[in-house]
Amino acid sequence: MFQIGTRGSKLATTQAGHVRDWLIDAGFDSQLHIVTTAGDVNMAPVERIGVGVFTQALREALYAGECDIAVHSFKDLPTAPDERFRLVVPQRQDSREALVARDGLSLAQLPQGARVGTSAPRRISQLAALRPDLEIRPLRGNIDTRMSKVTDGELDAVLLAYAGLLRGGYADRATEIFEPSVFMPAPAQGALAIEAVAGTEAAAALDAIVDDRASAAAAGERAVLARLEAGCTAPVAATSRWDGDQLTVRGGVFALDGSRQLTATASGSAAEAADLGARISDELFAGGAAELLGK
Repeated sequence: MFQIGTRGSKLATTQAGHVRDWLIDAGFDSQLHIVTTAGDVNMAPVERIGVGVFTQALREALYAGECDIAVHSFKDLPTAPDERFRLVVPQRQDSREALVARDGLSLAQLPQGARVGTSAPRRISQLAALRPDLEIRPLRGNIDTRMSKVTDGELDAVLLAYAGLLRGGYADRATEIFEPSVFMPAPAQGALAIEAVAGTEAAAALDAIVDDRASAAAAGERAVLARLEAGCTAPVAATSRWDGDQLTVRGGVFALDGSRQLTATASGSAAEAADLGARISDELFAGGAAELLGK
């Protein structure tokens, strides 16, 4: 029986539960195994405790044989590949951003100076461009903790990944869902990264749950991040769409104060996905991305 390593939060176990069920449906007995990560016990901002904080403990538990398979939110993984593991992307959830606000309000309806919670520089910068009057407050914790800040009146709204709301059964809590053309999500948002030690029986079993289109789209989006040499906490975003067999990737870099935004787009086949991201990054660099990223 495969042991599937996951963080212990409701969202993490729900995501890993989907993977368990897919593997069971494919004929592989599987069960969840909880791994505690540094990010689960340290409530400091992610920028302070480090990129990959939610994934490193899972990877080490996987490599040590504590579990056979690890489930990550792909957007949380460092962009540098880890050759110890085989990584696959299964079917992807909605990649869009969502607002959870009091009284059913949309972003435009929030009052002047409303308190909105998020700690992601990518979200902060885009919020500042759309609504410079807002008071942005730091936000950490699991999805229930974040939404409770609104319910309890501490905040007027929070920004969350719509994928998390859908997977957690909270879709009805979203008061606005942003199209990527309005509010660009994190690279590979809504995609899971499933890892197993290369060459193992578990690694071979992952063939059963690979989604080729989701894999190509996530690769194109993450290539933007990798080429810019920006971590998952940088003000970098990416999105993609399919038109038949053509993949279009769009990437963006943002000034934290919302004063400047750079975007670029490239299209091609699934096999060209990583190259699309690289072309976008080159265009962003040419437009001044290094300055916005403080390089």
